[in-house]
Amino acid sequence: MPAKPSQATGLLYIAAFKLIKGLLLLALAVGALRFLHHDVAATAAHWINKLRVDPENLFVHRLLASLSIFDDHKLKELSIGTFLYSGLSLTEGIGLALRKRWAEYFTTIITASFIPLEIWEIHLHVSETRVVLLVINLSVVVYLIWELSRSRARHHAKSKESGS
Repeated sequence: MPAKPSQATGLLYIAAFKLIKGLLLLALAVGALRFLHHDVAATAAHWINKLRVDPENLFVHRLLASLSIFDDHKLKELSIGTFLYSGLSLTEGIGLALRKRWAEYFTTIITASFIPLEIWEIHLHVSETRVVLLVINLSVVVYLIWELSRSRARHHAKSKESGS
């Protein structure tokens, strides 16, 4: 049984977050495909020059070095993985926006499954961004479990009333 509209505000926030993330990932996946058969680093260097960014900047050097590893094969892999992750996020977001119980379970499982990876990433290199993402995902999982247990209790109480 879906939560009442006044009780589902948190679910709608999570749905909006998942939908925005899914759309951004979809744009990234399409963008990666647009770079097939192009030199990604050369394209970035072209735009760095056009935007008059200091080419001697350490960040620019690191960016170009990172982009130089992207050949067509890696771009295809990145694009496929990003399309899949986008599909997961969009499925979660749409299901939660429509207040489907399966979406609450699905989102809880998917979000919880990434927590060990996030902890491992923090173990390798601590950063504020990684810690914030971990806290957000832990909060989402705890909230969804709480919401599922509340809706289960409401359903149980309702079935007792109708059975009496």
